[in-house]
Amino acid sequence: MAMKLGTENKRNVIIAGALFCLLLYLVITQVFGGSSTPAPRASTPQVVTPARRTTSPQASTAEASDLEASNHEAHKLPALSLDPSLHLDKLMASEDVEYAGTGRNIFSADSAPAPIPEPMGPARPVKMPEIAQGPPQPPPPPQIDLRYFGYAAKHDGQRAAFFLHGDDVFEAFAGDIVNHRYKVVSVDLHSAQVTDLSYNNTQTIPLVSN
Repeated sequence: MAMKLGTENKRNVIIAGALFCLLLYLVITQVFGGSSTPAPRASTPQVVTPARRTTSPQASTAEASDLEASNHEAHKLPALSLDPSLHLDKLMASEDVEYAGTGRNIFSADSAPAPIPEPMGPARPVKMPEIAQGPPQPPPPPQIDLRYFGYAAKHDGQRAAFFLHGDDVFEAFAGDIVNHRYKVVSVDLHSAQVTDLSYNNTQTIPLVSN
């Protein structure tokens, strides 16, 4: 037990000596071996207070005039120049102004009309579309070659018509055939209905005097 306690005291002495030497070294280094320049201090921001500007009344007036000069003001017209009355003499003077130009006066009905430019050339012809034509129509039937120049009334009321064909004279009642071609349809006081059997065409032949 005595040897164990002596060993712990020796160890404590060694540790204490080492700590003392280290502390002595730090003190010597701080006092003699340290840097001659001190460590930089943190700079604190400085607040600059603007100086109060004292202006005189003359300077304020000059600045106000400069401000007004930079801003363009509208031109104010005097009240006497605005005359709402109607001046008839000035209107009459404007109506007496005569047109002195060389062109057409659009305000006068007697002015010469505007010249119309002549066309440079004929207009382009328009080609009409061709219309398909059907078969040719047959010619119209010829006029009946009979001349109705008189009639004769019978006792039963029938009328006999007298026709002239060239130098031949025919007497025919309604239903008779003249010259193997013309059939009498009806006989009237002023005309006769005759059918051309060759063309199946009925025509009215008027009564003519000799």
